Amino acid sequence: MSVRITEIEEPNSEVLRLGLDAPLQLESGASIAPLQIAYQTYGTLNAAKSNAILICHALTGDQHVANEHPVTGKSGWWISMVGPGKPIDTARFFVICSNVIGGCMGSTGPASLRPESGEPYGTEFPVLTIGDMVRAQARLIDHLGIETLLAVVGGSMGGMQVLAWASLFPKRVFAAMPIASAAKHSAQNIAFHEVGRQAVMADPEWRRGRYRIEGTRPVKGLSVARMAAHITYLSEVALQRKFGRNFQDRDAPTFSFDADFQVESYLRHQGISFVERFDANSYLYLTRAMDYFDLAADNGGSLAAAFKGSATRFCLVSFTSDWLFPTSDSRQIVHALNAAGASVSFVEIESDKGHDAFLLEEPNLFATARGFLDAAARARGIAEGKV
Repeated sequence: MSVRITEIEEPNSEVLRLGLDAPLQLESGASIAPLQIAYQTYGTLNAAKSNAILICHALTGDQHVANEHPVTGKSGWWISMVGPGKPIDTARFFVICSNVIGGCMGSTGPASLRPESGEPYGTEFPVLTIGDMVRAQARLIDHLGIETLLAVVGGSMGGMQVLAWASLFPKRVFAAMPIASAAKHSAQNIAFHEVGRQAVMADPEWRRGRYRIEGTRPVKGLSVARMAAHITYLSEVALQRKFGRNFQDRDAPTFSFDADFQVESYLRHQGISFVERFDANSYLYLTRAMDYFDLAADNGGSLAAAFKGSATRFCLVSFTSDWLFPTSDSRQIVHALNAAGASVSFVEIESDKGHDAFLLEEPNLFATARGFLDAAARARGIAEGKV
């Protein structure tokens, strides 16, 4: 099976388990119980419980931000940003990251076992929203005894969660940093997601979502979905710089459908490696949650209304070459925050790396995050240096 069963039921991280007596009510009207939330923490929570930063992961991320990933053996997905002395300094802050519900690294999702049957939910798992993910995270923050988070930080789908946190729980978020994100998913992005979902569901091994029960693996469909999505994370300049029209291990075309070009080989590798750490049904559910995200629609058609009266400090970041979540998306949020009277700063970073720039070595992002979080910490009376 793609994704180790042990990581789904008994993840290699801390776990919050909530019983049948504490169901999570979803926006669809359904509920989930029991509920499991897998998470990682880094650093030390201070006595006042005022130095906690929640990191919200993107579509294919998980809770393993700054530690070795138990499935891939690779470093955490934001190791450049999180750690001792780094912009999100674990020598100073208590950092939390949970696997979103609907995920496949320990939080309850479609691969989890139904309590009444002992079989995986599959596509009988209820459809989720970004708001549902955030309400589940709030349960975790309650469990940790934290009233107000110093900051909530995340990129892409993680940025959507940051915005939802600031809208749903404004008194619990002192500072918010959505990166390379938007207040709603565009028609173009919904279209890309639909292509990926159809690739998964067209795989005969998907078995109407019952592949875990029937012992099959829709790896081809999920691999193609990942390949298509990965193109959207890069810029044309980045693709040209990395690959151009260079051949892969040959000097001339083979006149076949083999991976003649380096870019083809790269995308195939991305697809193959992805299916070993991700669940196909989780991909369907999380992309659909992103599609449904529309913060203005949730607030009577007014994005400013989502943040009315908010005392949260905001810092938004976009990248010039990000065509998946372009700068115009961030500016729309900034305008709404200004209209709501919120405290907001905005940085557009020059980069040719595309949407994935927030995950890569970007000194201007590091400087922005460090400055924003340091200012938030000073405002809350958190001294510099170790806790």
